[in-house]
Amino acid sequence: MTTDRGAPLQTADRALLALLAFSHDREEWGVTDLAAEFGWDKSVAQRLLASLAHRGFLVSDPVTRRYRLGPAVWHMATAWERHSGMAGLVRPTLRQLAAASGVTALFAVPDGTHLRCVDSADGTSGPLRAYRLAGELYPGHAGATSRAYFGMLAPGTRAGLLYGRPMASFSELTVTDPAEVEALMSRVPSEGFAYSQGEYDPATAGLAVPVLVRSQPIGSLTLVGPHDQLDDRKNELLVPLRSAGESLGELLTPRQMHTRRPDPAPAPIPRTSSPKD
Repeated sequence: MTTDRGAPLQTADRALLALLAFSHDREEWGVTDLAAEFGWDKSVAQRLLASLAHRGFLVSDPVTRRYRLGPAVWHMATAWERHSGMAGLVRPTLRQLAAASGVTALFAVPDGTHLRCVDSADGTSGPLRAYRLAGELYPGHAGATSRAYFGMLAPGTRAGLLYGRPMASFSELTVTDPAEVEALMSRVPSEGFAYSQGEYDPATAGLAVPVLVRSQPIGSLTLVGPHDQLDDRKNELLVPLRSAGESLGELLTPRQMHTRRPDPAPAPIPRTSSPKD
């Protein structure tokens, strides 16, 4: 919603900024800290938070009086996913990548100790499976798709998710020793990609890059196909793959949430006239 001049309506824009301030890093906000964050008067922050809570977008803790996201956000997210949601958003990029590479392209996001395929696009060589890949789960310890994402997590976070539990073997090439898995994971941040051959599916190879939003991993983008279509083309395929991964990261990044209120400029020092002789 904009004014006739194209600038966002102030009240609506402030309400959206308040909602966008909630994230994995900041799950709760109080009136005082939200006002300080955006440079608003406390009465403005109070009215915005109360209005959002009244419509169910936020809920207020009766003891701390701090706010968290509410059920209305879940209802909107559910409606978005029901009408193609993220799959519809990333599909054009996947189709372009599949056409450029000639092999299947897929985008996956974390789902517990797995990665879940959001959507895929077939390359010129034809479909990888006789069924759609959307919804397919990939184990965290096996294959490039999962490694490109989990390899970007902090080692402690990764260990808590993947290690200390049995690791299934899907082929003779599946790595199931935690130390070996960790060694492969630790290469991802410096190399910027993951490559696997037959670890999850014996007949296929995968080349994957992490997808980052504000420098944080949110999923992975993978090219997958028969070994002979990827083995000798890794360096060639990394160029469009990395470009597409960056495009997805930009696509999934919200617009700049706000500009912090600048610190007040120091008062100018009065100039004094030089004494005359």
